[in-house]
Amino acid sequence: MILHGYWRSSAAYRVRIALNLKGLEFSQANHDLRTGAQHSESFRALNPQGLVPALELDGEAFTQSGAIIELLDELYPDPPLLPREPHARAHARAMAALIACDIHPLNNLRVLSVLRRDLSASEDQVSDWIARWITGGFAALEPLIARYGGAYAFGDQPGTVDCHLVPQVYSAERFKVDLSTYSRLRAVADHARAHPAFAAAHPSVQPDADPA
Repeated sequence: MILHGYWRSSAAYRVRIALNLKGLEFSQANHDLRTGAQHSESFRALNPQGLVPALELDGEAFTQSGAIIELLDELYPDPPLLPREPHARAHARAMAALIACDIHPLNNLRVLSVLRRDLSASEDQVSDWIARWITGGFAALEPLIARYGGAYAFGDQPGTVDCHLVPQVYSAERFKVDLSTYSRLRAVADHARAHPAFAAAHPSVQPDADPA
């Protein structure tokens, strides 16, 4: 099992957490997004979109972090990352998608590069853009976590919502977004980050991480 990623990629971070929660061994092939390494011919042969992560498994390459996490859950069902009950599964998927589809894409490197390069946005404007989409999404997540959460973002066991939430909180903190009003969200994220599977997936301890 080979995970293609980048140490600071939120999407790759999600998959590292899931792999660790499953107790699966994997190696890493790292692609520095800042240098455009993800656009190499060899990587595009695995993922024509030229994005990380990609997971090589059983002679195939799988892409899109949410799809990879669900594949892992189907191949290695214990411990489960999604609830068994259909209604609960739908709610957990929706919370994960709120992050993966409605927050993260607007703040990834491709979008921020366009803001800076093509639209001549200042760093203050870029920071305001980042905060706008993170806080808007977190404002919706806060009551959902209050409704469905327990020790973790959805129930009392770590799962796919936490795999998505913790990397997004890392990104928010990196960009100095004020999270003071999201007490429930911060509590479950802090609890998850203390779990060994999450700690081992943290960007700072990845083999390609920048020196501290």
